[in-house]
Amino acid sequence: MALARAFHVVVSSTRRALTLSSLPPRTSSSFLSSSSPSSSGFSSSASDYSAEVDEINAKFAEAREEIDVAMDSKETVYFNEEAQSARDAVTLVLDKYNGLLDRLPEADKGTLQRSMGLKMEQLKAELEQLNS
Repeated sequence: MALARAFHVVVSSTRRALTLSSLPPRTSSSFLSSSSPSSSGFSSSASDYSAEVDEINAKFAEAREEIDVAMDSKETVYFNEEAQSARDAVTLVLDKYNGLLDRLPEADKGTLQRSMGLKMEQLKAELEQLNS
């Protein structure tokens, strides 16, 4: 039993490393509209927000990977642990997104919602699929 768990952890860790390392680098500007005054899409203090957007994007990729690992472990003894890890990762991403959204000036909220809102809804839907 311990050997099976160790194998599962190694396979899961390797899959995560391969998936995350194969992702192209993302920048906040690729997710933000260039139609607003600053080059990043935010009208004020763009550098303050772009680092947070980058962090949210990285955590989003990690959360999706956690969901994928949990889905792969359905019907196994590891499912509950993997599913809880996925739930925690999704909660972290949504908390960071909503926290940033709450701190943004009104002029920038729409930009963030247009650039990341659908991704957050996708994350919620994938978690709901995991929970069903």
